Amino acid sequence: MSAPLDDSLLFTARKIAVLLDRAKRVLFITGAGISADSGLPTYRGLGGLYENDLTAEGIPIEEALSGEMLRRRPEITWKYMAQIEENCRHAGPNAAHELMAQWERELPYVMVLTQNIDGLHRAAGSENVVEIHGDLHRLRCMHCGLREAAQNLAGRALPPACPQCGKAMRPEVVLFGEMLPEAELGRLRTALETGFDLVFSIGTTSVFPYIAQPVSQAVRAGVPTVEINPGHTCLSAHVAYRLPMGAAAALTAIEAQRMSGGRAWRS
Repeated sequence: MSAPLDDSLLFTARKIAVLLDRAKRVLFITGAGISADSGLPTYRGLGGLYENDLTAEGIPIEEALSGEMLRRRPEITWKYMAQIEENCRHAGPNAAHELMAQWERELPYVMVLTQNIDGLHRAAGSENVVEIHGDLHRLRCMHCGLREAAQNLAGRALPPACPQCGKAMRPEVVLFGEMLPEAELGRLRTALETGFDLVFSIGTTSVFPYIAQPVSQAVRAGVPTVEINPGHTCLSAHVAYRLPMGAAAALTAIEAQRMSGGRAWRS
């Protein structure tokens, strides 16, 4: 059980709850920190599994998990992708994922922009999700383009062979050095052009411009912004509200305040 919030954090959670209850269009931007309560680490690499500087092959994990390495030596990329997949396979959505899915059902419009490749937002029931770095549980043939779900890589030869043409498949994730998916970028651009009246940044250091930009844009436009992160980031000094705590505890506190407010907040 989480410790009770002190008065300052409780007041902030209450203010955010009021804004959320009144919002028409909400954007949640999430990073590895939101999956920490599901048992997934938040440091280094795709999905955060590697703390050491070099892999067993003596290369940086960013090089092992790069598009160039996948083309040149796919067995190395797949060795570490399989380890990440195994780690994600044993994780399930936590209260933060579940509350966002609930709010999508209850509020007029909710979009989730996530850097995570663990698929936990969709597993929790969120549907309007921009997976800007892809989903580890989807595969695509590098030769014929066949797509298939990959719920479990255990026991499969690596790289996985395409069931249609026999060539190597790849995970549908953005590896280091690769371009972001244009279709997902287009969905995000369209939503940002329409605008949001509340923007959250949750569990991300916001080092990528496409992750920080929607928050910065909202700040410039006078739209309320919220950061949920135990540590400080480049956005911390600029957002309107900040909860320096884990995602599950913070969103649970916001929902508790939202429910305790009842209809009085809608008047």
